[in-house]
Amino acid sequence: MGGEFIMAKAYAAQHTIKEMPYASDKLKGISKQQLTYHHDIHYAGYVKKRNEVETALQTVDMNAANANYSLIGELKRRETFNASGQVLHEIYFDVMGGDGNADQKLEVVKKITQDFGSFERWQEEFIASGISTFGWAVLCLDTNDNTLRNYSGDTHNQGCVWGSIPLIPLDVFEHAYYTDQGPNRKAYIEAFLKNIDWKKVNERYKKAIKAC
Repeated sequence: MGGEFIMAKAYAAQHTIKEMPYASDKLKGISKQQLTYHHDIHYAGYVKKRNEVETALQTVDMNAANANYSLIGELKRRETFNASGQVLHEIYFDVMGGDGNADQKLEVVKKITQDFGSFERWQEEFIASGISTFGWAVLCLDTNDNTLRNYSGDTHNQGCVWGSIPLIPLDVFEHAYYTDQGPNRKAYIEAFLKNIDWKKVNERYKKAIKAC
């Protein structure tokens, strides 16, 4: 094939933009305008670019691979950036739409209390993680040892541990909040927490523990 990488058509460039799972004016402290910008421009952009990268990977010349610079190297780096951007955003939007009430009877809330010592301790660390990073703070289930942890990363494809499953991704890039809160990131994080649908988080947790 002359060094060309042929990707299965069923795998390549099939990703679609998911619709918002609730009305764009439903959230408290996060405006319709902010949510529309975030979903329709930023999230949609990652989906489109992921498809472009996967299309380009179908015909890239792998014989030209080089660590200093090569097209295959750049494509593979941008593949995980855009793919992770898509996945994290889809979960981010999906776990909002609730009232922020963390029912102590939910399995995931019990697990948070167990692994962090208290729900309040988890929330304190989660907020601090969101303030201290450029990109994401993510509550994950680490399937390597069945432990909930807050991880943070400056980009979509950096910061988590292999085998971790995201339950609550918090986007703290400026595009997520500057329309509403300007530079007040903490106010945005507090608004995000008030919109979490903990029943959805619990469903994600119950699916995730099956991988442990």
